[in-house]
Amino acid sequence: MNQGKTLFAQVMEFVPWTSFARIVTRYGGDSGVRSLPCTEQFRAMAFAQLTYRESLRDIEACLLANQTKLYGMGFRSPVKRSTLADANERRDWHIWSDLAALLIKRARRLYCNDSFGVELDSTVYALDATTIDLCLSLFPWAPFRPTKAAVKLHALLDLRGNIPTFIHISDGITHEIKVLDMLTAEAGAFYVMDRGYLDFQRLFAMHQAGAFFVTRAKRGMDAHRVYSLPIDRNSGIICDQRIALDGFYVSKDYPEQLRRIRFKDPVSGKTLVFLTNNTALPALTIAALYKSRWQVELFFKWIKQHLRIKRFIGTSENAVKTQIWCAVATYVLIAIVKRELQLGASLYTMLQILSVSVFEKSPISTAILSDMMFQEQAASGNQLNLFDN
Repeated sequence: MNQGKTLFAQVMEFVPWTSFARIVTRYGGDSGVRSLPCTEQFRAMAFAQLTYRESLRDIEACLLANQTKLYGMGFRSPVKRSTLADANERRDWHIWSDLAALLIKRARRLYCNDSFGVELDSTVYALDATTIDLCLSLFPWAPFRPTKAAVKLHALLDLRGNIPTFIHISDGITHEIKVLDMLTAEAGAFYVMDRGYLDFQRLFAMHQAGAFFVTRAKRGMDAHRVYSLPIDRNSGIICDQRIALDGFYVSKDYPEQLRRIRFKDPVSGKTLVFLTNNTALPALTIAALYKSRWQVELFFKWIKQHLRIKRFIGTSENAVKTQIWCAVATYVLIAIVKRELQLGASLYTMLQILSVSVFEKSPISTAILSDMMFQEQAASGNQLNLFDN
């Protein structure tokens, strides 16, 4: 009989429980609690994420079906759906956002040397937002349209490792551009955004902080060319210019010159116009930086497909934010496990294995390696073909 720890318990060992206890004390998370303290609440929510549970009854039934293993997983009493629902409703969601921030800080150190396709020593962030649709009758606190509710998930993604360094959850009608007011610009870093974030007053504040931005210009922008730099049109660069804004108010919002690069994508044939305050990098590097912004779109697509953030087990604002932050913390936790144990499997593969093996008692590296070896054997060209003559 294997006397080892379950895969779930091994994953939970990577959570900084001592620091988490200080967070719980800060917000009084366990004040007056008789059962299901914050540590067990996070374990239950992480279990739901890893095993794709989509309701309180589902979580309760799956855990009760494995009662003999619950103590080794960190649960000191059976998890009841009413208790978990009350915890999600009442305990401050900032507990989980602070936990996610701790994990994000650790993950960034692990992935700081990763490449993202552009040869650049500076930190590069991609900023964007995605909408999660909700039912207006169940979530009246998150208005979006007259007959629809939604929350927006704003994320600032560190492209080295695709780790979200900043996340903000708002109602559906909050404009993405307001998130720029919440960010503390990092001197020397690059912020890549689409043209929905084109606000010259906010961009100038970022410029004054010593940060660089790369975004797209809107049509009809009132500006004039100051001078042009020599270019190689065979590279796809149509022009590389210094411009000054002409509008009365906009020229006061951004009183200095900007760099405008017009680029024709050789693959799609589209012509894109980039704006940046960086004057040192080659024009093609600026275009490549904007192209890397697509990673944040893939991040949103990935978490919507593989994390439980489209169906919620609570309807209050606190419960929804608790579930989203626990999902983010679980995502980053798996990324930490992958790098700490130097596993070659993708995050998708690891989540798929854990979803059906959390109660198994074998080392994580062994479980992941066995699955990868099976996949290699299945794809091997030495397999017999049933249709060979």
